[in-house]
Amino acid sequence: MTITRTRFALTNAVIAAGAVLGSALGAERFLGIVPCALCLLERWPWRIAVVIALAGFLLPRGPARAALALAGLVVLGGAGIAAVHVGVEVGLWPSPLPECAAPHITGGSIAERLASMPARPAKPCDEATYIVPWLPVSTAAMNLLASLAFSAAVATFLWRSRRNVA
Repeated sequence: MTITRTRFALTNAVIAAGAVLGSALGAERFLGIVPCALCLLERWPWRIAVVIALAGFLLPRGPARAALALAGLVVLGGAGIAAVHVGVEVGLWPSPLPECAAPHITGGSIAERLASMPARPAKPCDEATYIVPWLPVSTAAMNLLASLAFSAAVATFLWRSRRNVA
């Protein structure tokens, strides 16, 4: 049984998107890195790309290529989210998400104020996280680069194989 180039590209898309999600989860679980609200939002395009690429395996070759293109476009949209996050980190603009702001503690008494505090403190979105100490690239910037590379790889594959649809 031979695997077509489109199926091979779909396999690579699933592996790449899964690796990005796995590295984020691994950094969170094993390195103790707390993700902010924008970090959690940045994971959704990768999840969607995995589902779309897996669905592409069930389709004939033309629609499978369209599924691959859609996965690339979804991740390109994720690059936009990552770019917003990088802008928040470097202070170009405030975060668009209210979860990134400091919690608003309300109440008159100390007991009421303690009750209104979140159970787990959130990480502010404007505080950059660096996994590799000698590499001055934040996790949001790494996600931006990975998203652009993924989308470029998908676009390159689709462009080069447009004549030899296999």
